[in-house]
Amino acid sequence: MMSSRLQISPATDAHPDFHLQRILITRLSAIGDCILTLPLACALRRAFPHAQIEWIVERPSHALLEGHDCIDRLHVLSKGWLKSVRQVAAIRRTLRSRHFDAVLDPQGLTRSALLGWLSGASMRVCLEPPLAREVAPWLATHRVTPEARHVAQRQLALLQPWGVETDKVEFRLPGYPAAAATVQRWLTDRGLGPFAVLNPGASWPTKLWLPERFAQVAQALWNHHRLPSVVVWAGAAERTMAESIVRLAGDSTTVAPETSLTELAELLRRSNLMVSSDTGPLHLAVAAETPTVGLYGPTRPEVCGPFGPAHRAVQAWYQGGSSRRRKRGTNEAMRAISVEMVLDACHDVLQRASQARKKASRA
Repeated sequence: MMSSRLQISPATDAHPDFHLQRILITRLSAIGDCILTLPLACALRRAFPHAQIEWIVERPSHALLEGHDCIDRLHVLSKGWLKSVRQVAAIRRTLRSRHFDAVLDPQGLTRSALLGWLSGASMRVCLEPPLAREVAPWLATHRVTPEARHVAQRQLALLQPWGVETDKVEFRLPGYPAAAATVQRWLTDRGLGPFAVLNPGASWPTKLWLPERFAQVAQALWNHHRLPSVVVWAGAAERTMAESIVRLAGDSTTVAPETSLTELAELLRRSNLMVSSDTGPLHLAVAAETPTVGLYGPTRPEVCGPFGPAHRAVQAWYQGGSSRRRKRGTNEAMRAISVEMVLDACHDVLQRASQARKKASRA
């Protein structure tokens, strides 16, 4: 086993034949980022089928990871844990008791790197700056440089120290039986068969698309595909947007009930199409194998777009600048996305899905 002395070493200094028995992933949040880290857990399971793979995560993202067949154990933290010396000490004791061989830090921030350091693992791997920030690169023993741009693939580079090279992305999102039953009852009560999901909310104001344009998309999906729309939301502000879309779109559109994360996953799993800006529910739809159209302004689809050929990303132009500027500026780039651009993507995605279903039925 390598020395636990803090050092920054190239990946080639690690031992490819080093046998991993206990591995910890430190991806704490947010929802979309946790989903985009699932391919790393799947790649670990393929590379080290007998290893104990554990993941430390904050609420509420943990709900989506429970029951995943590539994760043996979850360590769930409450928000604010870093502000409590007592909680940090308790976390250290728990992590040390697990005797991890290695920690993989796809988040690359101080708090995720600190957990890896507290674990006592002799190998702590993160990405090279600027993908890893703050003190994370200095608490790692190994830093790797990914070739891939998309988040779902570039995190797989964390396996380089063991000579594992892969670009295979799989999510293997688990089923959530209780949530599935709740969602199915709601759909049955409303007589909904095939349907689309619209998600007007986003974590940044600069990622928001206009509610009236979502309404026009809903109307067109009904007129051209006989596909009613369900508008999802989280929080009072998003519910107001959802209700506005339904008022403008008419009877073919419905406001979704309040959903937990697992209920949202099961709703998406049963839908035929998802239209959303770059936010957690978009990536949840991808993981649920729902054809998806993503709307992009201040972020780049090649980095965080809906991953895979079944999906489409729509971007008129990229609204660049610092992270602060992109979060707090105007949403001009989102406003530049026309209804026609989104509908073209929707028609393409639905056609591809129809062709895939026909091909599967003939097989």
